[in-house]
Amino acid sequence: MTILPARRNMRSSRTGVTKLALSLLSVALLAGCVVGPDYEQPRFALPTHWGSKEEQKPARPPELSQWWRQFRDPLLDTLIAEAVEGNLDVALAKAKIREARATYREQQGTLLPSVDGSASATRTRSTSSVAGSEPSVYNQYQGGFDASWELDLFGGNRRGLEAARYGAEAAEEELRDTLVTLVGDVTSYYIQAREYQSLLALARRSAASQRETAKLTREQLAAGEATGVDDAKADAQATSTEADIPTYQISYAQTVHRLSILIGQPPAALEGRLKKGGAVPLPKSPVAAGIPADLLVNRPDVRLAERQLAQSTAKIGQAEANRYPSISLTGDTATSALSTSDLGKKSSIGWSFGPTLTVPIFNGGQLKATVDVAKAQRDQYYAAYQAAVLSAMEDVENAIVSLSQTRARYAKLTSSTASYRRAAELSRTLNEAGAVDFLDVLDAERSLYTAEEALIRSRADIAIYFIALNKALGGGWDGGIEVSKPAVVDVNTGPHLARATGQSSGS
Repeated sequence: MTILPARRNMRSSRTGVTKLALSLLSVALLAGCVVGPDYEQPRFALPTHWGSKEEQKPARPPELSQWWRQFRDPLLDTLIAEAVEGNLDVALAKAKIREARATYREQQGTLLPSVDGSASATRTRSTSSVAGSEPSVYNQYQGGFDASWELDLFGGNRRGLEAARYGAEAAEEELRDTLVTLVGDVTSYYIQAREYQSLLALARRSAASQRETAKLTREQLAAGEATGVDDAKADAQATSTEADIPTYQISYAQTVHRLSILIGQPPAALEGRLKKGGAVPLPKSPVAAGIPADLLVNRPDVRLAERQLAQSTAKIGQAEANRYPSISLTGDTATSALSTSDLGKKSSIGWSFGPTLTVPIFNGGQLKATVDVAKAQRDQYYAAYQAAVLSAMEDVENAIVSLSQTRARYAKLTSSTASYRRAAELSRTLNEAGAVDFLDVLDAERSLYTAEEALIRSRADIAIYFIALNKALGGGWDGGIEVSKPAVVDVNTGPHLARATGQSSGS
């Protein structure tokens, strides 16, 4: 008579398990669903050529790999390598990459179950209400596991993982952008250092020549062959040129100090290495600018803006998922006994397992407002991406025009300087023969000094605009960069006795 109810209980239990299994299967199918917009990279209608390069058909792709080697300056190559290794902005960007990658790994954990273990030991004393009975004292030991798993029905965690992945990619692009800026800045300050050295050498050479002229004028004045006006003007011209020397020395020192800081060294670290001097280096060949669409691939700041746009789009789905129901599977098992040796044999064991459904019902519009905030932030990054593309195009157009026109100016200044040099030599010869006034000699020397100064500056401008064009096209460091090694290596991070803080090591 007891068999039939037992069978009904078994059938009922099997039916419950089957329903639970079907429910879990349905939930698993829903787990492939996501909400929010799927990201697609925006497409822009870009020009097919640069405004000042219409004659180049077809346009050659830019050659950006180690573009600074076109200056053929071994010291510059060494300084750039040292800057990549020691620059503090690069160190900061590498730390941001490590942070972003750790955030991605952290977000990955939200897709997996979490399991926690627990153990406890208690000693209990209880007193019976029966008169004359002795109190009982016993030990109790417990151990168990708790597990939970959010099924991520509407993809909130997956959108969060997607956003974290885009964030890590954005951090990598930020490092590349930092390297583009660094390589360009090191090269620019190196060029400026050589420029000021050339200007210093010119000022000293011209001042020495003009001072010699002033000496001869004073001798002619004593012999009655020159006037006091001639003597005063000759001395004033030499003194004026000598006054340029401290100005160039200040500029040179500031440039070297800045260059040292870029390399990650004290300000005066490079003075000895640059002391020998040298002419302003010029690039050996023109730059192929490619087409505007190349910027979307070559410019790291443009790629950074695009990755930030992708990240903000994924965050919309993450916020949207919070408006939908969520289901978590939770379970636990525990065992208890009066001695540790009985935990696995004579203990009492209990377990529980089941889903938990959470449905947002009323929150005062906060969840909807969070979605709207995410959408507005996405629109900001969309505008920032468009601005980055246009700004990149502007940089290239400006650099192309500047480099082209500066090359033409340098050619004219070269010819002009040669003419002024001939005029100065001829004026001295004619003055010695008495054919021209001495003021003509002073005017020719002053004009020659001005022309030579402009020629040096124009030569440096060619190099600077060459650098600007390569930076605008996205040229930077394309070698390997180690980002996984932390800058600060912590020691003794395990359990240890705390020591007093706020004291210096020497106290």
